[in-house]
Amino acid sequence: MLPPVPVITVDGPSGAGKGTISHMLAERLGWHLLDSGALYRVTGQACVIEGVSWDDYSAVAQIARHLEVAFSTAKSGEILVAYKGLDVSLAIRTEEGGRGASKVAAIPAVREALLQRQRELQRSPGLVADGRDMGTVVFRNAPLKFFLTASVLERASRRYAQLIAKGESVSLPRLLEDIEERDTRDRSREASPLVPAEDAIVIDSSASSIAEVFERVMHEVRNKGFDE
Repeated sequence: MLPPVPVITVDGPSGAGKGTISHMLAERLGWHLLDSGALYRVTGQACVIEGVSWDDYSAVAQIARHLEVAFSTAKSGEILVAYKGLDVSLAIRTEEGGRGASKVAAIPAVREALLQRQRELQRSPGLVADGRDMGTVVFRNAPLKFFLTASVLERASRRYAQLIAKGESVSLPRLLEDIEERDTRDRSREASPLVPAEDAIVIDSSASSIAEVFERVMHEVRNKGFDE
């Protein structure tokens, strides 16, 4: 029997830096990357395209079960995402896209529909899984788990800077409110609430740079023998 393909999970709330760290880690190790949030964002965007309310649980679950999503890489290295052949890369990264993801992710039938699709990405030589329940539900047996967090103000400030850089008109107070609402929804949902796995290494990045957080992560990765 072949040994299991190793998985490193990186969970945490919006704006904690898990996406950036996961990309850096996957590139460093030469492993596959699972951006689970993108699947939920595409599901939310698909609802908008199909005229389905995020509160129509049955219809949203049906969309998730038959989600026609494709990922590709542009020459610039940017990850492109398409739904039924339509490029939704920009739409799913907006604040509205994030709201939709959080709404549909609270539906148990949606999480169940996307669970197996995520597990199918566990392929050699390894997988870095970025999300909110990677270590607690999707890959419970992962040998190395991280949970990144940061203060609400810090996370809102980071998101504000990102959106301003993209030319979007945003309000920091509104972002603070949105993130607090999303945190509450993610932590209180019945299906896969946002909590650290019992064996996760928790890193608060509020006062740390991305480089400092990545070095901390790599220290643990080297200790596991994954960066040799």
